[in-house]
Amino acid sequence: MTCPGKAICAALILGTVLVPLGHAQDFPNKRVTLVVANAPGGGSDVMARLLAQKLQEIWGQPVVLEYKPGAGMVVGTNYVAKSAPDGYTIGQVAMPHVINPSVRPDMPFDTVKDLSGVTMNTISHVVITANHALEANTLAELIALAKKMPGKLSYATAGAGSSMHLTGELLKINTGIDMVHIPYKGSGPAYPDVMAGRVQIMIDPLHSAMAYIKSGKLKAIATASPQRAAIAPNIPTVGELLPGFSVLSINGTVVPSATPRAIVNRINAAFVATVQAPEVKSRMAELGLESVGNSPEQFDAFIRTELEKWAKVVKAAGITAD
Repeated sequence: MTCPGKAICAALILGTVLVPLGHAQDFPNKRVTLVVANAPGGGSDVMARLLAQKLQEIWGQPVVLEYKPGAGMVVGTNYVAKSAPDGYTIGQVAMPHVINPSVRPDMPFDTVKDLSGVTMNTISHVVITANHALEANTLAELIALAKKMPGKLSYATAGAGSSMHLTGELLKINTGIDMVHIPYKGSGPAYPDVMAGRVQIMIDPLHSAMAYIKSGKLKAIATASPQRAAIAPNIPTVGELLPGFSVLSINGTVVPSATPRAIVNRINAAFVATVQAPEVKSRMAELGLESVGNSPEQFDAFIRTELEKWAKVVKAAGITAD
């Protein structure tokens, strides 16, 4: 920089520092858009509405939901990645965010380079359940049975390339068992087949499976989470038998990577306050979700770790998206 004098030069430099900070302190001063990469309805929609309502209270500005479903959440997340990096377009992501780069070769954005994590909002647990006729009541018994009957047991999920599918494949890789994956178009049509014994095993989010477990229609084998679920502490985890095994279904918040860090931090503070608010935590728990609210750096680290983990699983299993 060429300056006509020391005082003027110092003022110019100070201005370059204070202007972004001033913008951050003023954020938000207009409507904020929260992009939901799913169609209206379902758990993601309910949670987005909860977040938007609380964020409006905190910010004193309208927070509107914009639905952009398609291509396993890619359409909506791509919209966020290509939006202005000013904090006014914020995206909600879930497990497909860290799986899609491995199963979709035509990704229109770079998950790490084009987007920055704001926070992990919630986690939910993935559970392995089975038909009561199956001669296995624990994970150890299931593994032993699968080894005795290679290729004879089958497990259902809500679709190829889903986090539930990858949970099954990760279990196969870690134990050396051979089970057949039966993908469905959503978990709804899968449950009747598992209960009838046409498929022996189901892998699905715990909050979706709880009604079948509580009614005795299916038996719980294990959750895939690193810790037992607060809503079902009696169900053991896979990690108790296979240390280090961890699959968490998450919901998080992202913004374009060029968004100023000061604004990212302000958005983070608002989202953390939102997911930790007692009334929001209570409603989340009713949906089978556990509030988190970590830092941008922690969420970015999680994303990088998960991208690497699932890339290995996808390659080993030869998985492609539906």
